[in-house]
Amino acid sequence: MQYKDYYEILGVKRTATEAEIKSAYRKLARKYHPDVNKTKEAEAKFKDINEAYEVLGDKQKRQRYDSLGSNWQSGAEYTPPPGFEQFNFGGGQGYQTFNFGGQDFGGFSDFFSSLFGDMMGQSQAGHKTNFGGFDFGSAAQEQSTRSRRQAKSENLDITMNLNVTAKDLFDQKPITVRFNQMTKCRQCPPGGGFCAACGGTGIKSEQKSIKVKLPSDIKEGQKVRIKGEGKTDDYGQKGDLYLIVHMKDSNYEIDGYDLTKDIEITPPEAVLGCKKDIETLHGKIGIKIPPKTSTGQMLRLKGLGLPKKGGYGNLNARIKIVIPKSLSDKQIELYKKLFELS
Repeated sequence: MQYKDYYEILGVKRTATEAEIKSAYRKLARKYHPDVNKTKEAEAKFKDINEAYEVLGDKQKRQRYDSLGSNWQSGAEYTPPPGFEQFNFGGGQGYQTFNFGGQDFGGFSDFFSSLFGDMMGQSQAGHKTNFGGFDFGSAAQEQSTRSRRQAKSENLDITMNLNVTAKDLFDQKPITVRFNQMTKCRQCPPGGGFCAACGGTGIKSEQKSIKVKLPSDIKEGQKVRIKGEGKTDDYGQKGDLYLIVHMKDSNYEIDGYDLTKDIEITPPEAVLGCKKDIETLHGKIGIKIPPKTSTGQMLRLKGLGLPKKGGYGNLNARIKIVIPKSLSDKQIELYKKLFELS
């Protein structure tokens, strides 16, 4: 097995921080995900990206990976980094066989697996295992397990925007939220090989649908936490879903419990006054527009806004004077006379 430079694959320096590694991974994963990139090379690239992040995104695995240096190869081709030859793995003169706690590994591929495997040291469960003079007892193994779990739990939360309308808030019913979630494929063959479930990428895209009941006093930009609806790691730990609420409505402007709605009238209606039937969340009502009303003027309709404790907010009818798209010659002539008199 040829050496893969995981840092080069993710395009980061060896001194990169966890945040830089995570950021690089997300950018590349979006670029080469099979659902987005349909090229033949994207599948292999996406698999390498996930493999690299699986190691560099885990503190324990990254430390072990860094300790191997940059010039190793599997089996007889392996060349240890400077200073690494001082470690005695209890296996003769060369580096073909390694002995860890009485168990032989016949080649560097097995040695690499022993370092990176989740079951490291568990063949001697409950006992100390000696790695070239270093003792890893059960306490150290437990600490390593806790560290891995903490590292894997860091990225389990999902944050997304949620657009709501005035009617959503008025009805006060649960809102259906649908989103796609990227998860690690759990159907991949344990021994490797092509997986039909994920296409060999190791990642599956699953669509989720949940019902969310928003607080009645929700505000623009407020974040709502839905516990346990985030990602799930290999240990069964679940993250949370965070929804950032945005007020999006083509008919109303939403300001707390109050609403604003444009009411269109013609110039004659603005000058002479008129009656208008308008649609509200509470049903159709008639309003009286007084004479000499200017565009932009507000008419407050009390109690026709969004529900709040002890009642409802207000609806502001904002006057908007519009010119009819089609005018007869006679109407245009009358406007000319009106203009001459002004």
